[in-house]
This record gives sequence, structure tokens and C-alpha cells, in this order.
Amino acid sequence: MTAKGYDSVFRDDLFAGKTIVVTGGGSGIGRCAAHELASLGAKVIITGRKPEKLESVAAEIAEDGGICHMAGFDIRDEEGVKAAVAEIVAEHGPIHGLVNNAGGQFPANLQDISKKGWDAVIATNLTGGFLMMRAVFEASMAEHGGAVVNMTADMWNGMPGMAHSGAARAGMSNLTKTAAFEWAQYGVRVNAVAPGWIASSGMDTYGGAVRAMIPHLRQHLPAKRMGTEAEVSSAIVFLLSEGASFITGVTLAIDGGAPLGSAVFPLPDHEKSTAYNGFHRAVDPEVLRGGGN
Repeated sequence: MTAKGYDSVFRDDLFAGKTIVVTGGGSGIGRCAAHELASLGAKVIITGRKPEKLESVAAEIAEDGGICHMAGFDIRDEEGVKAAVAEIVAEHGPIHGLVNNAGGQFPANLQDISKKGWDAVIATNLTGGFLMMRAVFEASMAEHGGAVVNMTADMWNGMPGMAHSGAARAGMSNLTKTAAFEWAQYGVRVNAVAPGWIASSGMDTYGGAVRAMIPHLRQHLPAKRMGTEAEVSSAIVFLLSEGASFITGVTLAIDGGAPLGSAVFPLPDHEKSTAYNGFHRAVDPEVLRGGGN
């Protein structure tokens, strides 16, 4: 039985019989994508480092009638990744889709980033994604084909205040192109999504000046609003689907036009951009509950 409740724009049985791995599935965009994929008939495997978060999401999906399993490991651990992916394939069969969502960063000016901090963010946002892609390819997709969707970010104009994350995300976008080219012969498509300012639980991890700035970010977007987790999830779902069979090596921006325009030209205020939020369990981050989204 497919899950009920998620108001997806896609048909209910889109991923019936498919197994899809979502890294970082215990919160935020990963949680939302796991819910939508399960609602469309997929057997979803969510991964992460915190079992309690995975258990909570798996329970939600089960309550909604979907199929969700968990795999706890650190995507930065090469041997741990290989072992976990091998176990997933042994238990559930071929992996048809990988949502390389896990990541994280901290705000800091470039000159204040230590090598330890730099290495940690690169490992989480680039190296870990590479390790997951390679392990899933070797264990399953090289033989059976499949689709990968990587996670990047709005880093087109640099990423002031998060240089480590910007570098990693730009690297992931380039890695996506290389993998798409090299793995096409195996029937594997590789794409990426680049969310901009999305109203997600990750916003509550920031403090200080960054937290104070978050409610005002919408003023700098042509859309004049923040995006929803469901708007990112729907793009991920499309790229995993058969409807995207001739799309590979692409990084799809989901950012409300954030990189567009110039400070020279005014950005009129408006309320013409309507949000799509099909996620029935979505909760606004605490930092935006005052109405700033």
C-alpha cells in the first residue's frame, strides 16, 4: 500500500517496485523527499548518523502507509559506506535511485576557517557524496542502471560567509557532470539540484547574526518568498523519474531567481509567487514562525 497524505504532483505508483536511498533522510529536505518517494510507491532507505532521527521519520512514513527502512552510518567513512551499501543491496536488491542529500556547514568568513573546519565541510558536502555515488554504482548501478540526484546549493556567484560549502557544492556540480558522462554507458543518469533559501529545519541550526538575517532573506529574491521543502523534493522526484530519461549531467536551480538581476536595478515587492507545499507533515523552522517566510 502506498502512503497517504503527501499531495504529490506525480502519479501514485511512479516508483512502485523501486528501491531508493536517501542520505540525510532524518530531517529537512531529505525527510521530505523520503516521504514523497514513499507516497509514490518506492521502498525508501533513509540513512544518517543519528538513529533517533531516522527512527522518527521511518515511523512517520509507516504511519502514512509507506515502506521505509533505515541504515545508520557516516557517509565520510569509506569502509562504512561500502559495507552499508553492500548490506542494503543484499537485503533489498538493486538500488534504483540515490538521493545524495546529506550535508552540512557552518557560517564563517574565509580568513576565519581553520583547516579542520574546511576539511570537515568538504568531507561532508563533497567527499561523502562521492563515496556514496561510487559505492552504489559498484554494488548495483553498474549492472542494473539507475539514477542519482546530488545536492548542491546556490553558489553561482560565490558563497560569502560559507566559502568551504561553496567550494564543495561547486565541486559536486562538476562531479555530477563527470559521472553523467562516464556512467551513461551503464544506463546511469546523474543530475543535481541546487536549492536556494528553503524554509527547512536546517535554518534553526544557525545562531547569531546569521539567524537574525534569515527572516529578511526573502526581500532579496525576485520571488519575494522562500522556497518549501516540497518544491525541492518535487524536482528530485522528477529527475529520478522516467520522465527525465534524457536528462543527465544537469544541475537544476531551485532558488526563486536568487542569482538574477543586479543591485543597480530595484526589486519590486509583490505577492505573486505562490508556494507549492504538498508535504503534509511540513513544519516551518522556528526562526521563521514570526511570519518571515
